[in-house]
Amino acid sequence: MAESTVATTRSRMMAAIRGKDTKPELMVRRGLHARGFRYRLHSLKLPGKPDIVLTSRRAAIFVHGCFWHRHMGCHWCTFPKTRKEFWTSKFALNVARDTRQQEELLQLGWRVAIVWECATKASDFGCTIEKLAAWLESSDRSFETAVIRAGDTDAPTCL
Repeated sequence: MAESTVATTRSRMMAAIRGKDTKPELMVRRGLHARGFRYRLHSLKLPGKPDIVLTSRRAAIFVHGCFWHRHMGCHWCTFPKTRKEFWTSKFALNVARDTRQQEELLQLGWRVAIVWECATKASDFGCTIEKLAAWLESSDRSFETAVIRAGDTDAPTCL
């Protein structure tokens, strides 16, 4: 099947995809800041350059896009229809890199949280931030937001 988008248009679209200061990342940062948490951004000294770093709590937070980081079971974790071999390889490398970087951080004594993009799209995003804040106050080693399925705009019940 021929690609419907012209190569120059595709290139422009792909170049517009941001790696830092994405909308989901900004939402998480604002939510944490509003709750009194102070942090550093994109630490070059840590494996994987975490999006948000709270050094006093030895916590690294990654805000992952569901498509690029393969959030299985998520509505936004789709697979492109063209160039299947390329995308299969690309996604496998992304997931392997993410896993390796998280393990390195844990071995260095850091705590690791993954906030998925779909959790920022839920109508009750405040619940996600409350759970993340509770994790930051705890001694748990890791945290990951739940899958928000297609059509499910409500986050899991906030405890």
